[in-house]
Amino acid sequence: QVQLVESEGGAVQAGDSLRLSCAASGHTFRTIAMGWFRQAPGKEREFVAAITISGYTYSADPVKGRFTITRDNAKNTAYLQMNSLKPEDTAVYYCAAKLGIFRGPMSTSSEYDYWGQGTQVTVSS
Repeated sequence: QVQLVESEGGAVQAGDSLRLSCAASGHTFRTIAMGWFRQAPGKEREFVAAITISGYTYSADPVKGRFTITRDNAKNTAYLQMNSLKPEDTAVYYCAAKLGIFRGPMSTSSEYDYWGQGTQVTVSS
């Protein structure tokens, strides 16, 4: 069983930066792939970024060049650095953990085994 605890999000202005963290426990963190997803009101949950156990990263097109996913195995924590935020980035952000190897695309939510509680990020123009 993996427990994921996300940091608080926040309300920021367009163009600002924000960093989310996701602390994992209950499993050897360096063997867990991590992902971030988000869900805006009235929309389906969508993939944001993922990082494998080897450190390979993959990001969705809407956030490429603005968001960066990283991991610190010593702290059992994954991060999502969000720069140049836009109002369309407003959503509840979820971190997710994947045990074992990916059987399908890293961007598929069903690939992930455990989820955080979600944290609200609001970007105003």
